[in-house]
Amino acid sequence: MAWTFSTSLDEFRDQAGAFLAARPAENTVLLTIAHRLAESGLTVFGEPPVFGWWRAEQGGPVAGAFLQTPPFAPRLSFMSPATAAELATGLAAAGAGFTTVAGVGGGAEAVRAFAAAWTAATGTEQSVRVDERLYRLGELTDPPRPPAGRHRLAEPADRELAIRWYQEFLAEVEVELPDVPRAVDERTANGCLHLWEDGGRPVALAGSSPVLAGMSRIGPVYTPAESRGHGYGTAVTAAVSAHLLARGATEVLLYTDLANPTSNSIYQQLGYLPVEDSQIVDFRPR
Repeated sequence: MAWTFSTSLDEFRDQAGAFLAARPAENTVLLTIAHRLAESGLTVFGEPPVFGWWRAEQGGPVAGAFLQTPPFAPRLSFMSPATAAELATGLAAAGAGFTTVAGVGGGAEAVRAFAAAWTAATGTEQSVRVDERLYRLGELTDPPRPPAGRHRLAEPADRELAIRWYQEFLAEVEVELPDVPRAVDERTANGCLHLWEDGGRPVALAGSSPVLAGMSRIGPVYTPAESRGHGYGTAVTAAVSAHLLARGATEVLLYTDLANPTSNSIYQQLGYLPVEDSQIVDFRPR
């Protein structure tokens, strides 16, 4: 049983691509990050990325993978807890010469196993930053109280508004993105940035990922404070869901913060069903 570490995106996709595509829901984040690295360059998220994949025996099938785009934490694919723990001890042994690990994200069971092994190997402490739930669309239903307005794709003329809303969303969820204007420009050009407008005025925003291995993930979904309470976020999510199905997605996904019961309830009303729980954990010195 062994992990292989690499700094080559091409090697990672060659070795682990089929494994990731076989479970596109649980591996959604790795699929979309690897795609963006290929499309936009290895430093699109900051420092050059690192990768890894796990086989139970030499020449056997890949049964686990991770990628990391420093300064962000490693992201785990679908994998067993034992495989995640082995990854943690392997990265601890590799040390800062390979990468610096300040946290980890992925399916909750794998993350808990990684975190336990990492803190035991390094003497650090852990804290849960966020508990999330991954949802997959079943049968799309209309919003219970659809608001006025319509869905449309964002256009270059919406750039400044979209950048501001992205920044406001990131501030609310306490997440950093290194180049918001670039992300907005790329999503606009790729038809992956959506608006709900009422009376000709944009009132909510949603992003989506490209359709990869039949999968697309919705996020972020953001309604500015002055437009909340009218169902615009629900409406844009439903509209984007229908848009992705029309573009050939067979699995439409989204994450919710488990600390927000309202959003979890709303998405289930639209036909979204739970897939798995997920965590992001931070490490710090004792």
